[in-house]
Amino acid sequence: MDVGLIGIGIGLAAGLAAIGGGIGVALVIANTLQGVTRQPELRGPLQTIMFIGVPLVEALPIFAIVLSFLLLGNM
Repeated sequence: MDVGLIGIGIGLAAGLAAIGGGIGVALVIANTLQGVTRQPELRGPLQTIMFIGVPLVEALPIFAIVLSFLLLGNM
């Protein structure tokens, strides 16, 4: 394989993973805050769901970073 194409793949995988993870976490937290402002008595359950949801959202970017490291090993 061409080394330049692998380098572009590594950059795209890492960059898009960072952007996607940031947007996903921001949406989870924003919607949790919106739910708490609408119904303050549900703060505890919503916060628990948020603490479960954020790592699930972050799992995909972690897989993309691992994939970029695997591509880096093929250079």
